[in-house]
Amino acid sequence: MNAFVTHRRQFLAALGIGAALPVLAACGSSRAEAKSYRVQLSDAEWRRKLTKDQYWILREAGTERPYSSPLNKEKRAGTFHCVGCGNALYSSRTKYDSKTGWPSFWAAIDKGAVGTSTDYKIGYPRTEVHCADCGGHLGHIFSDGPEPTGQRHCINGLALDFRPA
Repeated sequence: MNAFVTHRRQFLAALGIGAALPVLAACGSSRAEAKSYRVQLSDAEWRRKLTKDQYWILREAGTERPYSSPLNKEKRAGTFHCVGCGNALYSSRTKYDSKTGWPSFWAAIDKGAVGTSTDYKIGYPRTEVHCADCGGHLGHIFSDGPEPTGQRHCINGLALDFRPA
């Protein structure tokens, strides 16, 4: 067999593996909604309670466009709650401007406010963050945040309801 054919086969094999990797990586990914939560509504009830965009984010793990949330500019003292169930999630004291286009926090309001799962949607693992009370998708947690935690909770503004102090 000549070298050209061998290299072409190796290239095509690598291409096929690359295309299949995201699909294979998604196997075993956990969905927050598959667990049991304190607040449980039927799909129809969630659709009635939430706007179309809120439903897409909270129940289908969507992501709003960057810089589209008015909460990016929210600077008042207060608490950010889950728009789906009202659970207190983040304090304004932990909010900061990450310059990513989404409301960002360096910590949740307490350890039991949010939960995490592994998300493989884009082909590699990310830490998905969801409401601990209803399982609604909030966003993702990254390890490039400020001290004292070094975390960046990158949260969809449409998943939050701000309540001033």
